[in-house]
Amino acid sequence: MKILSPEVTRLLDKLYNLRGEDSVIFKEMASSEEKAEATRVRTTEEKSSLQDKIAGLERDSKNLSEQGKKLADVLSNIDKNDFATVIERLEINFDPEALTKKLNDTLPGTIDKVNDDIKESQENLVRVEEEMNSAITEIEEIGIRRDAAVANQAKLNEYFELALNGNINITRDSITALLEQFDFSEEETREAAKILMFPEDALYDYDAKLKEAEKRSISEVMQEAKNNVEPEKVEVQEETSTVSVDEEKVEIEEETKEVEAKPEPTPVETEAKTFDKEDLMDLFNEIGLDYLDYTTRDLEEVLEHFNEKVIRRNVGIFKNNDLSLDIFVDHINLLYDRELEAKVDRLLRIGKSALDIYLNPTVLTKYDYRNLDKAIILLQNSGLDPKKVPLMAY
Repeated sequence: MKILSPEVTRLLDKLYNLRGEDSVIFKEMASSEEKAEATRVRTTEEKSSLQDKIAGLERDSKNLSEQGKKLADVLSNIDKNDFATVIERLEINFDPEALTKKLNDTLPGTIDKVNDDIKESQENLVRVEEEMNSAITEIEEIGIRRDAAVANQAKLNEYFELALNGNINITRDSITALLEQFDFSEEETREAAKILMFPEDALYDYDAKLKEAEKRSISEVMQEAKNNVEPEKVEVQEETSTVSVDEEKVEIEEETKEVEAKPEPTPVETEAKTFDKEDLMDLFNEIGLDYLDYTTRDLEEVLEHFNEKVIRRNVGIFKNNDLSLDIFVDHINLLYDRELEAKVDRLLRIGKSALDIYLNPTVLTKYDYRNLDKAIILLQNSGLDPKKVPLMAY
């Protein structure tokens, strides 16, 4: 079999991903649909709550106007002197004129305040309805895009089957027109079309290796990798050593044994392993991240701040708390954020759910731990429950 270049291998990795059920396109649509559905559910509940609130405020406004007028009419017809003896003997604090004055002074402002609350709630209702309708529209559009993606995937698989069977008779324009639907770059489109039109150059070998790998177990693949490098065999004569066991000295004569000599580490390996982009892709696959979800700039940014322990820990934090790893796609800096665990734990301890954090992940990028803690304490000191305050308001 031919040795394929890394560039061709990556392109074929991408193409074969698009052919399968785990296609990055379907994963992105599923992620977007999940977010849109969560927004639809939340805004539907908010809409119902606001409608109930508005109805209650409108009743209050109407009752204040009607009952205030009746009370004013009643008070205007009462002469305090007509009840002077009863008021004096029973020590009743009753002053129709003072009540009328208070009614006239405060009722209009109270009604205005209720009406202002109605107006504000109505504006919030409009905003929530727009957000809800937008989510519903997005869900419908994703359904349409998914249908188109399924059709495009079927056509792509058809082209591959023709190419793998040596019966490709599709024009280059037809192939490039299809590949453009998958958001390929011009260079990727050109190379992918070439691979399909001339499958003997790379496609046959890649597909054969893929099928062979699917048949073999991981242990077999690992054993083969070990067998490809035969270490030098050398004899090492261990020196006689004396050890003490329960205060008694026992001489142990180590047998001469054949051991595998390890190659001398290079200076770079001795200090720390240098990670490049291919190593990072392997790490992503190992910890459950799909490198195809990330741009070249994302990968370069991770390499600039690379710390394998932190990356593994942060992915583990998300998995352990049922937080979607999709958050890293839009917020790559969280992948190497050394304070991520502390910030997630702080939010969970005040009662925030994984869904709260998923819908508002910017709170994790907006604050370092110290300032997040300050924001929470400030809310508590203001008499607010941080759990009930939406994260978008933090």
